[in-house]
Amino acid sequence: MSERRKKWVGQPMKRLEDPRLLTGRGQYVDDLPLPNVRHLAILRSPHAHARIKRVDASRALAAPGVLGAITPEDVLRMTRPFGLGVAAPLKYYCTATDKARFVGEPVAAIVASNRYLAEDALDLIEVEYEVLPAVVSEVKALEASAPVLHEEVGSNVVNHRLLSYGDVDKAFAEADRVFSGSYYYPKYTSSPMEGFAVVAHHDPLSGVLTAWSNFHGPFIMHPVTARALKLQEHKLRFIVPQDIGGGFGNKVSIYPYIVLVAIMAMKTGQTVKWIEDRREHLLASCSGADRTAHWDIAVTNDGTITGMKAKFIDNQGAYLRTPEPANLYRTTGNSSNGYRHRNLRLDCYAMTTNKSPTGPNRGYGCQQLYFGIERTIDKMARAMNLDPAELRLKNLVRPDEFPYTTPSGGIYDIGNYQAVLHKALDVSRYEELRRRQRQARAEGRLFGVGISTAVDPSVTNMAYITVAWTPEERAAAGYQSKSGSSETGQLKIDPLGKVHVLLNTVPEGQGHETAVAQIVADELTVPIEDVHVEGQMDTFTRVWSITTGTYSSRFASVGASAFAMAARKVKEKMFRIAAHVLEVSRDDLELEEGVVRVKGTPKRGLSVRDLAGLAHWSTDSLPKDMEPGLAATYLFNFPTAAVPDEFDRVNSSNTYSFITDVMAVEVDPETAEVKIVHYTSVHDCGVILNPNLVEGQIYGSALHGIGGAMYEELKYADDGQFLAATFMDYLCPTAVEAPTISIDHIVTPSPFTVLGSKGCGESSTMSAPVVLAAAVDDALHPLGIEINELPVTPNSLWHLMQAAKAEGAA
Repeated sequence: MSERRKKWVGQPMKRLEDPRLLTGRGQYVDDLPLPNVRHLAILRSPHAHARIKRVDASRALAAPGVLGAITPEDVLRMTRPFGLGVAAPLKYYCTATDKARFVGEPVAAIVASNRYLAEDALDLIEVEYEVLPAVVSEVKALEASAPVLHEEVGSNVVNHRLLSYGDVDKAFAEADRVFSGSYYYPKYTSSPMEGFAVVAHHDPLSGVLTAWSNFHGPFIMHPVTARALKLQEHKLRFIVPQDIGGGFGNKVSIYPYIVLVAIMAMKTGQTVKWIEDRREHLLASCSGADRTAHWDIAVTNDGTITGMKAKFIDNQGAYLRTPEPANLYRTTGNSSNGYRHRNLRLDCYAMTTNKSPTGPNRGYGCQQLYFGIERTIDKMARAMNLDPAELRLKNLVRPDEFPYTTPSGGIYDIGNYQAVLHKALDVSRYEELRRRQRQARAEGRLFGVGISTAVDPSVTNMAYITVAWTPEERAAAGYQSKSGSSETGQLKIDPLGKVHVLLNTVPEGQGHETAVAQIVADELTVPIEDVHVEGQMDTFTRVWSITTGTYSSRFASVGASAFAMAARKVKEKMFRIAAHVLEVSRDDLELEEGVVRVKGTPKRGLSVRDLAGLAHWSTDSLPKDMEPGLAATYLFNFPTAAVPDEFDRVNSSNTYSFITDVMAVEVDPETAEVKIVHYTSVHDCGVILNPNLVEGQIYGSALHGIGGAMYEELKYADDGQFLAATFMDYLCPTAVEAPTISIDHIVTPSPFTVLGSKGCGESSTMSAPVVLAAAVDDALHPLGIEINELPVTPNSLWHLMQAAKAEGAA
């Protein structure tokens, strides 16, 4: 499409969703007008690790209003364990069965006429526990003396892979210098405004189980759920309403609760609803994995990186909940960040502990990855007396090297990483920040400046998780390879020429309806008011793939491409109808302002409404080989989404954006409070579909990352007791703590997507935590303090500062 025809793509138009959301007319799971709904409440384990000796729900079943109960016996009888992405013989069900393995794990459930009666009846369920020793540290879980959570596995290591690319040993043997660091990244969650929500109904005549929920994909969880319920896939219907109150990755993990609510519906014949409360969400929903990591980076004397080695020990919590251990492998292709070298080794451990299970959390795996890489780069710069920006510029992939293939198989589509970094330095007035730092230090103040870079992967290739299997296991007979990143676009034009788009990307508030309307209006050159986007996802009425959903910043790359191509299919059909009716060649036609007209003869043409009328009402006027109507479905996929090769190289994502952050902070020497005094974030996410939507994503993701860096941690005592079950103890940043961010962009259109756009939904969750750590580290450098773990709360910093002062005095 020529630039002159673009009226909507690239414009900062307000969201079409806003009127209904701002006036309270959104429709969430709890708003669905379903009749005769009963309510479920869940009994959860008070113990981190305990064998379940007996569960007796007889007294609860006799309580007022109670209609049924689910116990471990029911779960074992009615369901199968969930499928796993690894070979470990670990069994995970929707409730505990043999043992409870974390505080908050479901043990039983009650359904009653209302939630109050269901909650009351939970107190009448008798459970006999044999309390066992617990382990919460991923490092201690590796020790031979650690309590074993899953005896059938034999240890707490449920997956281990050593991935090696290039000649790592040679690179380190020949290196002039090697810089090392050990790091800890915390377990924190997404805290969406709307928690998990499920309603289930089973029709005994058709055998169809319908589940309404705020699940946001990927829809590979549909067959996983069907198998667990012992249902054929065509007997399981997922419906997701048009509105979801945030998700940020964690609602991928709702499917165990879909199974729990579903079997209650199947057992009792009732329509059963469960709405998660905030305590339940913090206790047991889904969080990112905490990681202990060690990094070694080999360099020459001039600062050229020649190789990297890392050891990752990820705390997966009590179970591997599919898609885990994806946190370890989602970043395989971009494991070197944006740095150009050919030698990489990753030693990856997935550990079970007595914490709640993990899963996708905005930025999935990238926060942990870049925290280790970028902190080690800063150590190098300081030791080599180089500016941290200079060292990064020297080692970033160069513009003429794209598409760039990383040592681990990632195919970076396009970019100008140096230009992004230079713009960040310019926008932040980096030299002025350094001048302010020198002045502050002369006055005895703790002022620091940090820099971080991040390759932002989007549209994960589902093949990446198969790196958890060895090449020999993947080559064995019977192994089913997996790959792909497809998405479907569907649209139709009604007899009056209005456009109806069926959205199945399951948005969580990102503005998909708006962006799709912009794309389709531009492609068909119609007024945007003529485009209606239907947002409810229904697996019985939509064309979808197992990778359908909102995760991995997919929409701008694969979703936008699918809808653009569907519109082009419809447009091509309109050209064929017009050519037939007007008796001209297809090549003699053009589409302008909603009219297919003969080039050079603007008065000879047919409007979109005219063509829709012909397609619907006058089918004998169509070409003989053409089916009536104006509708199209297009399933867009990436040819780069291939399976891992025999050397474990895989293009783990399909488009790659780039970020540079610059932050300045000041640390109060008395209270250890960190104040962000400047924050610049520059992005290259390809063609920007709507600047307002992109800015909102960057602000939200940055604050999410800052939350994990400064405030948020799902904290556990050594005995496994959970210490952050309310917002009194689990602190989240609010609008008051949100810094002003100077946001800017450069644009390098992706050659792999239809519109040149790339993902930006996770973006600064990856770069914000480490840039804040770098700035605080820089501020505290005069005290000899290094920041190698997060969060940097005032309490943790104060103790570090007191220890440093005491050491200095000694």
